[in-house]
Amino acid sequence: LSPDEDGICSGRYFSESGLVGLLEQAAELFSTVSLYETVNEVYKIVIPILEAHRDFRKLTLTHSKLQKAFDSIINKKRMFGTYFRVGFYGSKFGDLDEQEFVYKEPAITKLPEISHRLEGFYGQCFGEDAVEVIKDSAPVDKRKLDPNKAYIQITFVEPYFDEYEMKDRVTYFEKNFNICRFKYTTPFTMDGRPRGELSEQYKRNTILTTMHAFPYIKTRINVIQREEFILTPIEVAIEDMRKKTQELTAATNQEPPDAKMLQMVLQGSVGATVNQGPLEVAQVFLAEIPEDPKLYRHHNKLRLCFKEFIMR
Repeated sequence: LSPDEDGICSGRYFSESGLVGLLEQAAELFSTVSLYETVNEVYKIVIPILEAHRDFRKLTLTHSKLQKAFDSIINKKRMFGTYFRVGFYGSKFGDLDEQEFVYKEPAITKLPEISHRLEGFYGQCFGEDAVEVIKDSAPVDKRKLDPNKAYIQITFVEPYFDEYEMKDRVTYFEKNFNICRFKYTTPFTMDGRPRGELSEQYKRNTILTTMHAFPYIKTRINVIQREEFILTPIEVAIEDMRKKTQELTAATNQEPPDAKMLQMVLQGSVGATVNQGPLEVAQVFLAEIPEDPKLYRHHNKLRLCFKEFIMR
């Protein structure tokens, strides 16, 4: 589509052969960035056109490319990206002040890498001494910030899905494609410390929704919605036990079996030297029936989590 003088998009018509050529270019680009599943979707449009024209030579080539794409899905290990939530604070940022974005970075990008890059970039804009990176993920109190400085808060986030979504997002590709919700966790205690004993460890789960879904033509997208959920200590324990059970399930069901991975997961889950592991969780939360009736449901959930964990 090309905009005309009035700003209205007027269609540019392509012949079928021209359309096929464009789609084949798109398929090649998707293949280059390891989005092999989308290669299949593109060729679903191309193949009926080639069949209608009885272009068996191109059909042969197309099916060979599809075979290569499917082989890559089965045999190639892929990493689609790492995501970070970046918040800007301070009048120096102008319109960016108090704006949040989710940045998509190349796979296995570490937090110090993106911190160093953004600090260096904005340091060139405002001066090195005027830029400061906020190290934690706790909510920012602007009253405590220096008005002469520009602050950047950077937090690692991961894609977030509701339970019903996970039924349709089975493969690694499906869990990393068309995603617009992200989650990060902030541990805290009531006395202000970030970490404490199991019985006093709370957790704040923050869910961010972006304006568009990744992958996108830009590598950063505005956050348009934020939700926060506070987990009590026993709910934190339930979440941790579910996570350990999922890791153990994945390790035991891995094809082909990976003994080293299983050993690492077992050592991290039931090793005698593990502090605040399942044994301590059981001793803290399950040794006695809670006095507060509101905790009965959570107490029972945690018991069921241990039952599943032991079975695995």
